[in-house]
This record gives sequence, C-alpha cells and structure tokens, in this order.
Amino acid sequence: MHKDTFLLAFFQNGLLFLQDMNKTQYRVVGVMSGTSLDGVDLVAASFSLDDGSWTYHIEAAHTEPYSAYWQAVLKDLVSQSMEDLQQIDKDYTEYLAGFIQDFIAANKLKALDAVCSHGHTALHQPEKGLTYQIGNLPELYELLQLPVVCNFRVQDVALGGQGAPLVPIGDALLFSDYDFCLNLGGFANVSTENQQQRIAYDICPVNIVLNHYVSSLGLAYDDQGQIASTGDIHQELLQHLNGLEFYKKEAPKSLGLEWVKQQVFPLIDSFQLPIATVLRTFVEHIATQIATELNKAQEATVLVTGGGAYHRFLIHQIQARTSNSLVVPDKALVNFKEALVFGFLGVLKLRGAVNCLSSVTGAKQDHSSGIIFNH
Repeated sequence: MHKDTFLLAFFQNGLLFLQDMNKTQYRVVGVMSGTSLDGVDLVAASFSLDDGSWTYHIEAAHTEPYSAYWQAVLKDLVSQSMEDLQQIDKDYTEYLAGFIQDFIAANKLKALDAVCSHGHTALHQPEKGLTYQIGNLPELYELLQLPVVCNFRVQDVALGGQGAPLVPIGDALLFSDYDFCLNLGGFANVSTENQQQRIAYDICPVNIVLNHYVSSLGLAYDDQGQIASTGDIHQELLQHLNGLEFYKKEAPKSLGLEWVKQQVFPLIDSFQLPIATVLRTFVEHIATQIATELNKAQEATVLVTGGGAYHRFLIHQIQARTSNSLVVPDKALVNFKEALVFGFLGVLKLRGAVNCLSSVTGAKQDHSSGIIFNH
C-alpha cells in the first residue's frame, strides 16, 4: 500500500470508531490553544443538521489562562529537542485534560458525543512535511473517558497540504452569510468563496507580534490599541515589513512562530525603536496587508473574530482602507469561534465527512482529518 493511502486509511478509520451518518444532533466540547498564548479556549456546543444545513448553539464557553510556567514552556517549544518535546507533550496532555475535566464538571455537561481538541502547535513546517501539535496523545481519552477527536493537521500535511488553516470548512457551513471570515489571532487569516471554491490562507502576524513587544512594558496586550495609537509610523521599517517574501506568495500559504522568529523579530529589533513606534508601525503593516486582501471584493461583509477584534485602533485602521463592512459579532463568537469550529471539525470527523478542503490547504484531495480515540 502506498504511504499516503495507508496514512489516509489510518487517520480516517481512527481507532475503528463506527460512524453514524443518520445522526443529526451532536453535543461536543471544542478545545483550542492558539499562538497568542492567551490560554485554552473551551466551548460546549450543540450542532444540528436539518435538510442539509448545519446550525450551532454555544451552551458554555471559558478561557483557562496559562500559568506563568506553561506560558514560558509554550513560548520556547521550537527550540526544544524532540526528546524534550515528547516529554512536554505528555505533561501538556495531562495539564489539558485537567482543564477539560474542570470545564465539564463546572457546567454539568452530560451526554457528550466527544471532546474535539486542537492541542497546541509546537512545530509547523509543512514544506518539510512536519507539523506537531502537543496534547493529542491517547492519554487524553484515558484521562477523560470520553471519545476524543484530535490531531487535525497531520493528515493534511501528509497529503501535501499546508495543514492550515482548518477553520474554513466551518466558515463555509456555519457562517456562509458573510463574504469573508477574518480571524485576528496570533496570525490574521481569511476565508472566502472564490469561483465556487472555499479558499483561505494566512495573511500576516497580528497578536503574536503585538503582544510580544507590549510584554516588555509588563502588559499582556495593548488594550484597544491605546499604546499603538500614540506611536509614530516608522516608514523604513514599514517598507521592509511589507516587502517580506511571504507577501509575494500565492495562496494556499500559512505562517508559524518559526517564521516570525526568523523574519519579523530580527527585522524589527534591528531598528531599536520605542515600543509605541513598533506597535504603531506594525498595526499599519497589519492593516495594509489585510485591506489588500479584502479589497479583492466590493460591497462585501466581513465577519471579524479573534482577540484582535478588540483592538479598536487596528479595526479602525483596517476599515479606513476598505469600503467593505467589518462586522464584529457578540463576545462569545469573537472569543470562541475557533474552539467552536474545532468542535464542528470533530463532528464532521465522527460522521466520516470531509472536514479539510484541498482548495484551502493545497492537499491532494478533500479529506476527513483527525484521529478518534475511543474504547
């Protein structure tokens, strides 16, 4: 059997989990940890399939902040040896299981079909056929004693894809009323329909850079962009940022922490600028890159979620550069859309349905991604 065929068979079968395509109601917990290191997002959600259309309801949602120890560990994953990373993976899986157990108990959740967990990205180098998310070990099932759907990215990379972004299938099936779905998390990524195909890609770094620099002031983030709004734009730095090679590439394309550490931080640091100037310049960079993508359409509606949706100054700068309408929804969706969609990815996996689109990731084919751990 060809390696790709074997991998596809293994991942799609999970651990011999029997799919029920007649089932139309699901109740799951979606779990997401992003590159901005805000913490672990947990969502209890129900999904219903009626006449070919999916709807969702968020029953409960919570962000569990990381301890100072785990923030430090997760920031430094790319420099760990594989042996150390495997030990961190085991420890993180136990740590994550504790969060999930507490969330289920606090919200008295019963009759769950699965826990659907993204884990936390340790390495993402799809051009080398490598992506590694910690917290996706079988021990997660053993500790929770609930079906677990996880490890959503590995199969896509094995099939020649970028392994990211994975949320666009949720955009297509849950948020089709919007022309664009824009997520402002550690990175900005966008999802839209193009010639009757869903396409999506990373645009540029956002919070992973902004939070890094504001942390030197003893802050976790720049509240509503107040500090950035006081800074000056450094034109030479802005020109260098906008000239980075990544922005010349065509989609599908994705970014990772390694790229930021190699390309962005050294560039910014070489100018030795005041923090307010760095933040203002980088906001200008983000707004420029995002508006360039949004302006490929006219009279479009843009759903904006992720932590960056609270950065009022950034939102204002983006809106000033596009005639399209930016829509910031209620807090539950802003904060927990990714966790919600990873719950939905798990539901699609339980059904054996496509949850990963080749038009988005560049994989050889659409597929049903993830592993199911069950008894």
